[in-house]
Amino acid sequence: MASPRGSAVAHALAPGVERGTGEPAHAQIERWFLAAIGRGELAPGDRLPREQDLAASFGVSRMTLRQALSALAAHGVVQRVPGRSGGTFIVEPKIECDLTGLAGFTEQLRRAHVRAGARLLQATTLPASRVVAEALAMPVGSAVHLVVRVRTANREPLALERSFLPADAFPGLTSLGLSGSLYSLLRRRYRLEPRTATEVLDPVTADDETAGLLGIQPGVPLLRITRTAYAASGRAVEYARDTFRPDRIRVSVRSGVTV
Repeated sequence: MASPRGSAVAHALAPGVERGTGEPAHAQIERWFLAAIGRGELAPGDRLPREQDLAASFGVSRMTLRQALSALAAHGVVQRVPGRSGGTFIVEPKIECDLTGLAGFTEQLRRAHVRAGARLLQATTLPASRVVAEALAMPVGSAVHLVVRVRTANREPLALERSFLPADAFPGLTSLGLSGSLYSLLRRRYRLEPRTATEVLDPVTADDETAGLLGIQPGVPLLRITRTAYAASGRAVEYARDTFRPDRIRVSVRSGVTV
């Protein structure tokens, strides 16, 4: 249900845009909305005032306001619903997951100003299957650590991680605290962190177990990223299958032209 709180808050707090700063008015409005959401002054479900009223609060034209709202909608921050009972609503923003660099889940959430968490489901050592052994370039049956965790953002489950790591490279890993950044732990404890990776994205659907862990319905579409990560030496140090909720995670990749 839409909350009328957003209309009152936006009316009361919306500042006039600053002129002569070099920052376009629509960019200032976008920045204000993101800051207000970050401070908790606007929350998912809040309905914004009418465009003409909101434009007047900011001291801009409706065209400028619409430019700002369109950008916010493109980033999944607001949703514009047509019809008599529609309007512009604050929605739960998606978290940007940039595959261009090799930042772990914790770092990705830190960049999005979201508190990351992890619930450890399993940490054990077992023989490598054929698929895992091939990915890690080791004989079938070699000892590997399996770490299974549910990753959360502000305590909401977003992803299910399954990471396989060569046991000879990370002795004692399963007995360590595994509730934080795994990559940070590998760097601090073993001086052996992933530097490059190959990643493959596939659409999947939630089975009963995954759905229960992520708090969604079975059959809901999910995004799976299968990753093999390598240390600076070129050694494969992680084979992972991470399953994300696409309603809360958006994957991006930056590219350029090579000549």
